[in-house]
Amino acid sequence: MSEMATIDRIDYDRISPVIASLTEGEDDVVALMATVACELHHADSRFDWTGFYRVTSPGLLKIGPYQGGHGCLVIPFERGVCGAAARTGEVQLVDDVESFPGHIACSSSTRSEIVLPVWNGAGELLGVLDIDSDRPGAFDQRDADGLTAILKATFGRL
Repeated sequence: MSEMATIDRIDYDRISPVIASLTEGEDDVVALMATVACELHHADSRFDWTGFYRVTSPGLLKIGPYQGGHGCLVIPFERGVCGAAARTGEVQLVDDVESFPGHIACSSSTRSEIVLPVWNGAGELLGVLDIDSDRPGAFDQRDADGLTAILKATFGRL
């Protein structure tokens, strides 16, 4: 197991400039999503599934670049934690996915989840970043703030 795989909690002050350097000058959304998902997933042992769902038509998310086991292929805005983040435009911090109304069980190992909307510089919703954990209550406001800053720096320039 690599040293990165044993890190218990992501250091947002360290990972942010790494992601900025890796994505500098890139304007392809899928390439950016792939790079961000990879870097985040391997930076924190709490992250069991890390990936993006892209807005592909009004009210519909489809799976994008991710790290981890298989994800759901299609998620309507009306369903699940990802749909709630896309529909409301707000970060969803879910300590216990079983208590979330309409939760979609893409993986039986998921216990908690954080989902963040991904906006471009024009304020258009590109998709959502979904991070699942096999631990209950794995995410907090520090994660929401750190991840929001990374998404804004990476996708807000598009």
